[in-house]
Amino acid sequence: MQPKVAIVGAGLVGSLLATQLSQRGHQVTLYERSSDMRAKGFIGGRSINLALSTRGLKALSLAGLEKAALEMALPMKSRMMHNRQGALTEQAYGAEDQAINSISRSGLNIMLLDAAERAGARLMFNAPCSGIDLQSGEMSLGGESVKADIVIGADGAFSALRNSLMKRQRFNYQQRFLEHGYKELRIPPAHDGSHQLSNQSLHIWPREQFMLIALPNLDGSFTCTLFMAFEGEQNSFDSIPDAETAEQFFKQHFADALQLMPTFKNDWDDNPTSPLVTVRCDPWSYQASDTQTLLIGDASHAIVPFYGQGMNSGFEDTTLLIEALEKNSDWKQAIQAFDQERYIDANAIADLALRNYIEMRDQVADPDFLLRKKMAARFQKLEPQRFIPMYSQVTFSHLPYRKALAGAHAQDQLFEQLLKRPNIHQEWESTEVDKQFRTWLDQQD
Repeated sequence: MQPKVAIVGAGLVGSLLATQLSQRGHQVTLYERSSDMRAKGFIGGRSINLALSTRGLKALSLAGLEKAALEMALPMKSRMMHNRQGALTEQAYGAEDQAINSISRSGLNIMLLDAAERAGARLMFNAPCSGIDLQSGEMSLGGESVKADIVIGADGAFSALRNSLMKRQRFNYQQRFLEHGYKELRIPPAHDGSHQLSNQSLHIWPREQFMLIALPNLDGSFTCTLFMAFEGEQNSFDSIPDAETAEQFFKQHFADALQLMPTFKNDWDDNPTSPLVTVRCDPWSYQASDTQTLLIGDASHAIVPFYGQGMNSGFEDTTLLIEALEKNSDWKQAIQAFDQERYIDANAIADLALRNYIEMRDQVADPDFLLRKKMAARFQKLEPQRFIPMYSQVTFSHLPYRKALAGAHAQDQLFEQLLKRPNIHQEWESTEVDKQFRTWLDQQD
């Protein structure tokens, strides 16, 4: 008889895992503290648009949902940088056929809830979890006691299930808030319903210590997000007391974007300023005689959004857990195998996400950085089987994150050496540069 599986949290990761497990014959109940978002055509909620890429698409394909997700998405093939004068610089994300996909968080969540229900999962809403007895497996959900053989916490960065795990000895936990927060704004469609900016790019207004980004939506609008320090005498949320001051700030730093935001002041007042947090912990599981408890997604490894890998890494959790169960149908051994390896990669993508914030905010308009991207693209063409640019390793491959992080450090060393060459900006396509690259490449093998 299949064990009873309870998944706490009906967000993206919990809903997808409920679908995958139900499709494979498991008895799954999905519990969610909030009401059913489908009943009210939910559009709001957590605001940062999502960038669906290779790792997430694989997880969706395991549930037969990849095509449906892509039909809801817009492919973004490049970054489009806007300088203070409004001039544009474009950087391809990868090869010509590679793109990240802008997708609505709430739209995707609704699709996944429907899929979980079709697959046979039982969905229970208005059932907030206040913790679990790790020994007995009994949980308090909406004031009622519930027990399951397998309990999986997919209940987000401030997980109630993780709080129960934290009460036991030898549980490692770290929570760190970024000094920067974010506020969402909006560029509406043009009068004819078209996009007012290129809808094939993720737009970035890098301003060193702060930045604005914009991702396209299917309805012709863009979801814009301002990332900036909470505190400081200038260039901070604290230094902008009202929408009038915010408008002046945008006129100075993001004038071309502001021209496309007719509801700017209302959006500024209506949308909260929200924090960004990184969560690291281990182990993610607890084995008892009556129940097995496991954390996945943000409950075990919340990260900042600057590599577009928060959802993708959470979806990859489900892929790896399903693969572990297919190798060994014993839940205890499958969870143990998953837990022993995955947290290392989760810590690696947390580091990579923090690193990419600096890149997006400070470096994407820097001439040396732009040259580095050109050289990386050239090297990939020269040695496509041996050299993969850093961004592609993370976004367009299934390479473990820990190996991608190690690759990032190695590629840093290569480009630091190359950028020291005399006249490198004029001679970056030279035989001498190619020779130095191949010498470095041989050292990596």
